[in-house]
Amino acid sequence: MKSVRPKKNLGQHFLTDLNIAKAIADTVDACDKIPVLEVGPGMGVLTQYLVQKQRDVKVVEIDSESVAYLNEKYPALRENVIGEDFLRMDLNKVFEGQQFVLTGNYPYDISSQIFFKMLDNKDLIPCCTGMIQREVAQRMASQPGNKAYGILSVLIQAWYDVEYLFTVDENVFNPPPKVKSAVIRMTRNKVTDLGCNEPLFKRVVKTVFNQRRKMLRVSLRQMFAGKAPREGFYQQDIMTKRPEQLSIPQFVELTNMVDAEYAALEK
Repeated sequence: MKSVRPKKNLGQHFLTDLNIAKAIADTVDACDKIPVLEVGPGMGVLTQYLVQKQRDVKVVEIDSESVAYLNEKYPALRENVIGEDFLRMDLNKVFEGQQFVLTGNYPYDISSQIFFKMLDNKDLIPCCTGMIQREVAQRMASQPGNKAYGILSVLIQAWYDVEYLFTVDENVFNPPPKVKSAVIRMTRNKVTDLGCNEPLFKRVVKTVFNQRRKMLRVSLRQMFAGKAPREGFYQQDIMTKRPEQLSIPQFVELTNMVDAEYAALEK
């Protein structure tokens, strides 16, 4: 069986260490016994261990060469190999509206987009595991006060508990990436409502972290498009902080403060 050539334009780095592959596949064991969707299986190095578990498994792969390889190597999986772009899929249709675990050796160049799509479908995905660039994993798991704490940290941790499980060296891939990798697991927390306008929460988080070195009283001004909030808005204690100092509850509080000013400006 002809192996698949890794394609640079798809960000493919095929894992070659089977012990690490099994360890990554085993990260789903801590999640509920629900189906598994693997993103970017390539030549099935994780798939071979996932299909041994007592779960329904589907894989989604954009590379037609990999799809053909998987269909040949895993004939029992043939009906469950989806030749599509994960970022364009309707995830409600994958398991007919049933919840599932998301996993994979994620392409580094679109990993953040994958996790934003996970957030958009958080009620469908109670657990997400897999391997990504170590720097991204550190950002996702970082706590307030750290340099790595940023947009991904806040938006993901608002809804998921994030575990940084282990680091993976470059030499276990073909071709080796130029960075180290890390394996993470995210499990939905008990939050069902942030207590604020969620789209505005995202805007506030992205706006202030885009000027992360500035105090909030400076970075928030662009949210008012030339209009002035009520007197005293920028003089509140929280306005002297920088975004990496704020906890998620403080970001919720800040969002509600901005929302109140919007409401006042409309009167």
